[in-house]
Amino acid sequence: MRRLGLSMGLGGVIMGLVTMPEIVEQGHDAPGWWSPVAAVLTFGGFPVLAAVSVRSRPAVIRVVSGLTALSFLLALAITPIAVQPHTLDASSVWLYRMLPLGMLAAALAWRLLFSVVYLLVGSTAVAFVNVYLVEQFSTMSALSGLLRASGLATLFLWCVTCAQGAGARVDRESAVAGRRAAATAASTARDHERARFAALIHDAVLSTLLDASRGAEDVPAGPPPAGAPKPCPGGSPGEVSVLRRQAQSTLDQLDEIRVEVREPDVLDARSAVIFLRSAVHEINPGIRFATRTWPGFDDLRMPVAVAGTVAAALGEAVRNSLRHATIPGQPVHRTVTCTISAGSIRLVFNDDGAGFDVAQVSADRLGISVSILGRMRQLAGGAGFVESQPGEGTTVTLVWGGDGSA
Repeated sequence: MRRLGLSMGLGGVIMGLVTMPEIVEQGHDAPGWWSPVAAVLTFGGFPVLAAVSVRSRPAVIRVVSGLTALSFLLALAITPIAVQPHTLDASSVWLYRMLPLGMLAAALAWRLLFSVVYLLVGSTAVAFVNVYLVEQFSTMSALSGLLRASGLATLFLWCVTCAQGAGARVDRESAVAGRRAAATAASTARDHERARFAALIHDAVLSTLLDASRGAEDVPAGPPPAGAPKPCPGGSPGEVSVLRRQAQSTLDQLDEIRVEVREPDVLDARSAVIFLRSAVHEINPGIRFATRTWPGFDDLRMPVAVAGTVAAALGEAVRNSLRHATIPGQPVHRTVTCTISAGSIRLVFNDDGAGFDVAQVSADRLGISVSILGRMRQLAGGAGFVESQPGEGTTVTLVWGGDGSA
């Protein structure tokens, strides 16, 4: 959405600059106020669209784009009122060729049905204005003007619609692929550990027990020779020593399974973002999820278990906001900003809702103390912070560093 808005905004500015000599020339045959007013109404919204497309939410981009499209129709509406018929010394009024710009803005702002309505209204309007001011009226000239005006605008509408549809499909498929990758990694890790444990049981534990059970059968009969070391129960000192070493080795291997930090089920930076964004959008798809990266972000390796804990804490922050941050009669904007650097990730959830006094929150409020902060404290390298003031919204910050430091 931002890239389309920025491209359209810059394209509108360029078209305005290219068309300026023709606007000035046709302005000589019209009232002095018409050219600047029509130019501002036609092109004035595009630099604003380019500016808001850099960082604003998609809803803001759509509003500005819709106003830009309607502004072009207003420029068409005032033209027959300001300019006398057949007074312009030109083959066509310059507004006639600007319909594709208005169509681009309309396609970005509205659903397909409303964009098609805009296409029909805009094509009819520019054809009427051109015939009324420049051409001699006839059925053929009116039909020709309508078809020429609608042809290129239809192509632009189709391109924007396909681009938006493709982007939406990529988002959906990426989210599904991320969830599948996480599930596959977790399943592979479990299978790997089961196989490893089974091999250890077979190769070490059972063999140790079998050797121990055979030890008593190998003890020689009769008393030991004079001066010989006292035999150990169940076998000779050498046999017992071997069994002890084998048992200790087996215990060490079991202890490695218990404490060894193994991370075969990890997510890279892209998969982690998809995983966390999916967790937020499953609760409310209207929440903006922005991602920022710093040098070395590709080094991030986030275990699936850690990602699940962070996603659960983030989801609880989102649900708390949806339940408690509502202000009657006023929209509440919610944003998640995910910043990834070398080996660490930082999530900031922010809303501009009702807010609350953090100091007044009792310790038994499980939503904050347990479901958000408590979850993050349980993670090695994890931390969580909640900042809020009545009437000033709420900010929840979740940090995890793979090196064990937040």
